Amino acid sequence: MAQTPPFAGFEWMIAWRYLRAKRAEGGVSVMTWISLIGITLAVFALIATLAVRAGFRAEFVDTILGANAHVTVYASGDVDATGRVERGFGDYDAVATRIAAVPGVTRAAPLVKGQVMATANGVNMGAEVFGIRAADLRTIPRIGEGAQHEGDLARFDEGIAIGAGLAREMNLMVGDRVRLISPDGVKTAFGTSPRVNAYEVVYIFTAGRYDIDRTRVYLPFTEAQSYFNREGRADEIEVMVQDPEQIEAYELPVMQAAGDRAMIWTWRDSAGAFLRALTIEDNVMFIILSILVLIAAMNIVSGLIMLVKNKGRDIGILRTMGLTEGAILRVFFICGASTGLIGTLLGVGLGCLFALYIDPIFSFVNYVSGGGVWDPSVRGIYELPAKLQAGDVLSAVGLSLGLSFVVTIFPARRAARMNPVEALRYE
Repeated sequence: MAQTPPFAGFEWMIAWRYLRAKRAEGGVSVMTWISLIGITLAVFALIATLAVRAGFRAEFVDTILGANAHVTVYASGDVDATGRVERGFGDYDAVATRIAAVPGVTRAAPLVKGQVMATANGVNMGAEVFGIRAADLRTIPRIGEGAQHEGDLARFDEGIAIGAGLAREMNLMVGDRVRLISPDGVKTAFGTSPRVNAYEVVYIFTAGRYDIDRTRVYLPFTEAQSYFNREGRADEIEVMVQDPEQIEAYELPVMQAAGDRAMIWTWRDSAGAFLRALTIEDNVMFIILSILVLIAAMNIVSGLIMLVKNKGRDIGILRTMGLTEGAILRVFFICGASTGLIGTLLGVGLGCLFALYIDPIFSFVNYVSGGGVWDPSVRGIYELPAKLQAGDVLSAVGLSLGLSFVVTIFPARRAARMNPVEALRYE
């Protein structure tokens, strides 16, 4: 007798008849629909969550790398002739030149940094001042040329550049003046008096990070040296590299180029704890949503068990007609696996659409809820991002199909091992 190949056409035909059978015909179409919807929603939730988490991580890292130094080079203090310790670099241009010569380093810029109080229009706010040269400021991706901004960066040497959040809080526009007050000001015989200088706002930038836009001020380098009493010195060297994701490879060459007194602080040192927390959260969310997919897949089991029970007479007849246990198993496996496959495809489609159109969806949710759904002061970034990654989609598809196929085997085996005599005894 010729053996029929596995998954022959008649097996698909029988499985299809069982899937679309009405309850009056002994089918379980309602349970099939419940299983299908459950798998669809579970896969959709998994892909949507993974896309949002990937987008949040990518946006957060991009704002760090686009507005901050990839490597910050410090120096231990020097003792001058009077016995006072002076920190920073006196030969900052030479140090910056040596660091810039390191392969993979795209820029090395001396900086002067300080804390001040900014005041304008009756509003007082703390601010962090970065003293930097105009040519170096232009090359900062999220701050300089090409970034979202107002004003003219060519006039930077005539005033200051401030973040959009700071400008908004203090009601400042391009052309307005703001006073900076530093407690470490002019040294006199009676002590140190605060230094107060007024500057014109010539440039307002939007870096994409709430904390940066609300606190950062850029001042021309020579003016910052004078304002913070750093004549002839720089506090640190800001270093940008070609591949910041591989920042560990640059640490030793940069330290060697900076000299014996140099110390470095990378962007991973400053944001590493938060990024590790995001990774842990991603893994936990994947596990939780995987359990949700498993629960949805269990609906396939309950539906197949009911189908096997209702089709006991049919199974007995098919066995007496010559169908093998393997053929019966494959028929019911097709019934369950088809539900999982169709539900997975629908879930992938919905999840991808959600990730692609997240902005209008989020705007609608924000409008319905009355606003305030996303607080940038808590999240750090201004909007909810989403990033579709092939690995995340394939993980969701593999998980859903794997669970659907595995849980289908058990009720399918039960149907295949059913004794045809027992199945037909009471018919």
